[in-house]
Amino acid sequence: MGRLGLGIGCLGVLILVVIIVAIWGVGARNNFVTLDENVNQQWAQVQSQYQRRYDLIPNLVRTVQGAANFEKSTLEAVVNARAKVGQVSIGNGPGGASSIPNDPAAMQQFDQAQAGLSSALSRLLVVVERYPDLKSNQNFLELQSELEGTENRIAVERMRYNQAAQGYNTAIRKFPASMIANMSGFKPKAYFQVQTPAANQAPTVDFNFNTNTAPATATH
Repeated sequence: MGRLGLGIGCLGVLILVVIIVAIWGVGARNNFVTLDENVNQQWAQVQSQYQRRYDLIPNLVRTVQGAANFEKSTLEAVVNARAKVGQVSIGNGPGGASSIPNDPAAMQQFDQAQAGLSSALSRLLVVVERYPDLKSNQNFLELQSELEGTENRIAVERMRYNQAAQGYNTAIRKFPASMIANMSGFKPKAYFQVQTPAANQAPTVDFNFNTNTAPATATH
């Protein structure tokens, strides 16, 4: 009877341990889900600000190209950089643009495209300094102000995304919770490494730089 009681007691302890471990495992997995959704939500905020900037560019280009003898190559650089951003931002994975944080190579490509657009826009704004009419054009000034505000919001949202990704990545690497993360398929999120922007659709480039000519295309 004593042995039977001891066996039952050990079995009870074992069952209790299994229950505790199962509860802990469920809690750990649910925590990963919460952190993962937090990263996804922050990525959506980043995309929203990138899209806002992306949508402002056609109006900016149309306004600037109205200036007499404005440098064609500068406008072409902006138009083509925007087109590249649109192509990269669609994303190649099953989840499209939303899958980019799950692929470091895709994130790097995305970021590089945005850096190219930032650089092209910076050159355009420098060239504008040579055109007094543009510097006093109310529409241009409003667009410039909107772009500057969007750039600031992009920087903030990128920082918040990196913070969310860091929290998630740290959680799935900590032992013993990392075992649950591996079994459940939670993978690290990619970080933004440099400052840049983006969009969700490949654009239609239809900016005419000269009357009665076809849309300009870049030469590489």
